[in-house]
Amino acid sequence: MHSPLELTLVLLAAAVFGVVAFRMLQLPPMLGYLAVGILIGPHALGLASDSGQTKYLAEFGVVFLMFSIGLEFSLAKLRAMKRLVFGLGGSQVILSMLAVVPASWMFNWLFPLSWQASVALGGALAMSSTAIVSKMLSERMELESEHGRNIISILLFQDLAVVPLLIVIPALSRDPGDLAFALGLATVKIAVALGAIFFLGQRLMSRWFHVVAARRSQELFMLNLLLVTLGMAALTERLGLSMALGAFMAGMLISETPYRHQVEEDIKPFRDVLLGLFFVTIGMLLNVRVVFDHVWLVLALLIVPILFKLVLIAALARLFGSRQGVAIRTGLGLAQAGEFGFVLLNQIDGMGLVDPVLIQVILASMLLSMLAAPFLIQYSDAIVLRFAANEWLLQSLNMTRIAAQSLQTEKHAIICGYGRSGQNLAHMLEREGITYVALDLDPDRVRDAAAAGDTVVYGDAGRREALIAAGIHRAALVVVTYANTPSAVKVLHHVQELAPALPVLVRTVDDSELDILQKAGATEVVPEIIEGSLMLASHALVLLGVPMRRVVRGVQQARDARYSLLRGYFHGRDDEEDMVERDTVRLHAVSLGPEHTAVGRRLGALGLERIGVEVTAVRRRGIRAFDPEPDTVLEPGDIVVLRGTPEALESAEERLIKD
Repeated sequence: MHSPLELTLVLLAAAVFGVVAFRMLQLPPMLGYLAVGILIGPHALGLASDSGQTKYLAEFGVVFLMFSIGLEFSLAKLRAMKRLVFGLGGSQVILSMLAVVPASWMFNWLFPLSWQASVALGGALAMSSTAIVSKMLSERMELESEHGRNIISILLFQDLAVVPLLIVIPALSRDPGDLAFALGLATVKIAVALGAIFFLGQRLMSRWFHVVAARRSQELFMLNLLLVTLGMAALTERLGLSMALGAFMAGMLISETPYRHQVEEDIKPFRDVLLGLFFVTIGMLLNVRVVFDHVWLVLALLIVPILFKLVLIAALARLFGSRQGVAIRTGLGLAQAGEFGFVLLNQIDGMGLVDPVLIQVILASMLLSMLAAPFLIQYSDAIVLRFAANEWLLQSLNMTRIAAQSLQTEKHAIICGYGRSGQNLAHMLEREGITYVALDLDPDRVRDAAAAGDTVVYGDAGRREALIAAGIHRAALVVVTYANTPSAVKVLHHVQELAPALPVLVRTVDDSELDILQKAGATEVVPEIIEGSLMLASHALVLLGVPMRRVVRGVQQARDARYSLLRGYFHGRDDEEDMVERDTVRLHAVSLGPEHTAVGRRLGALGLERIGVEVTAVRRRGIRAFDPEPDTVLEPGDIVVLRGTPEALESAEERLIKD
């Protein structure tokens, strides 16, 4: 028997090390919590043998999770996606549940199951992992793709379906004669609770939160939030329903108030910590010895549900108008088990509907399927190409469309991503008469922008074929306009292979991953936080009375220190009009011929730094080397980029080309 303090320390230490290990393996933290629970549980090391002390506390993790789902619940969003959410998502959940009933008859010789138990297990197995799938799709920038929308729609319905399932499963444990009465009573309770909450709550909630927020106290706001969430959960529990239902309805109410986003940020720490604790307790339930005794059954319950959900979801997606490749990708994204499956399985275990040994086997198979989920999504393209007969043809047609847009272009810019940043860049390029080809994965955005006359096509910039079709060998510049480092590194890798001399400009959130991007081949990295802070500082200085010219000069100096390409600039005749700028540092390029003095000599031997000139780059046979070494020997045809004042540049040029 451990003391509460000892148990807490064991859980915290195990969770920290487990999550760190899984983060290093690029796997979701949730799997780390589950693995930790298995390791320290009573059936393994026995470090946390008394799981009863944590079980009730862990249930609050589910409460806050359902609250967050209610907070994100939007009637407008549901209305916009109703066909996919209720049609595709509803069909998947209902058919998955119904399919388990005849499937359970095959196991009657091993584990006898009633139809009530089969329906309950069907609800648990119908769920997929929102956490894993949404993270993987976000990293792959596929949330707005066709299969991404299908997946999100089904996940949204699954989240909503948990609410009635949490009510129905306890009713299924009653005697068959009392089942209809129990379900009817639960329906009445839900109707009364919903009526009271929405008729009274909608009127009172916004006013009450306004009263609390007006006190301008962060701790009061947090206390009120916990009171509303847990109060609603306690109310529904008193009515004989689940705490999670009350939390879900509390989230729905608050989502209609102006305080939604503040609430979402405040509740996140509680949700994540307690939900982590819940998954640890789920892992503690697993008896590894039982799993090894029934290893073939575990494998069967791993492979069969994955294949069934894959085929079912792919078939339903096809029925709802998706192409074969999109349908298979949708199925691969949702073939695994999900976190709500554990919630329902935990409830089933407490009802005594299913043999405890079978619970252990199902729990193990669900864990393994979630471990397999990242790999299924990662290799979805290869799987689709193998099984979708027309995928090669469709991809070829897409590449043809991209090539058709870029065929007549030369010295153009390839814009990777056509969001707000990409569109602003495109409009500025158009203003200067520079051609471009934009690649984007949002079909709606591509359709609307193309209809408006923009040169944008549907294509993944992270694919080698898409860059070739966009005319990378004829392009003058590649710009990655979205702040996603893994995807940007993929683009840079292809550019280095195909056109190593081509400059690449990359957008990022901050400069934390600057070294990674520069090592991958980025010519320049633009952190939006730094640019935002420069603009904020410049506006603040102007409002404080600092002369505009001094502000502009200060911002330029800050940029010079940050961006190597902006340290000075190439001047023209128009710049001579500004007398103040005559003595400023600028860039100047000198082309070397075979007859020039500097050819065959080392940069360091020319003594350019002594006259106040810095060599920023040497371009040779189309390849630009920044900050060249003093040992660099100059060759005929080299273009030497110099930085300095006008007088110093004049002296340096004379020294380089003097006969």
